[in-house]
This record gives sequence, structure tokens and C-alpha cells, in this order.
Amino acid sequence: MLKGTRVVIAISVFAALLAAGTDTGKSVSVKGYVLDSACAFTKGLKKPISGECAQACAKAGSPLVILADSGTIYWPIADTTPSSGQNDKLLPFAGQRVSASGKVYARGGSSAIVIEKIAAETGSK
Repeated sequence: MLKGTRVVIAISVFAALLAAGTDTGKSVSVKGYVLDSACAFTKGLKKPISGECAQACAKAGSPLVILADSGTIYWPIADTTPSSGQNDKLLPFAGQRVSASGKVYARGGSSAIVIEKIAAETGSK
């Protein structure tokens, strides 16, 4: 019985490692506001106060995020190593609603997106 338990545990560990190592991200489209990450968390904003405010925070070094309509905060990430910041890609849209598509990754309650395409959303919500 002890040998059987060890085999089951070994298979479970192997399956978990395999699943963690093959997460390639899921392609999705996200709609929401581009805003300063600190405001999204500490102020609980549902949308930016202004585009100028979001731009000023980004230029001061704060990462921009996409706050989706669902309330999920998406951290833009690069899919390269070493990685690079994504503020340059988001800065033209700071304070605006966007539609972004790319691969989404989730881990430990956080969501990240490798943006493949981003555009200002027409007809704001």
C-alpha cells in the first residue's frame, strides 16, 4: 500500500510540474481603462481621473495597467527575457478606454497580458 501511495504522489507531482511548465497563455480581448496601477489599487478607481493624471504618474515611473470592465486588473508584460516595461506601449492611451488583445496569464490571483494589439475604443462606455 505504501508503494502505491508513493506512485500516486509521484504522478501527481509530475502532472502539476508539467501543467505549470506548459502554460502558454490564453488569447483574449480585454476592454477597459488604462490607468495608473497605484490608483487602481489604493484609490479603487473604476476609471482614471484624467488622461493627464495617468500620464504624469506613468512618466514618474508608475506602471500603467488595464482595468477591465469585469474589475480585473491586467498587468502588461513582455514575453521576452530579459523583460521590459510596457509603459511606452500604453502611454498614448493613458486615461482612455481601450480594446487590447493578446495572451493572458494568471498566477497567484494576478492577471497579466502580453499585448499583441491595442487601440482606443470608439464610443466610450
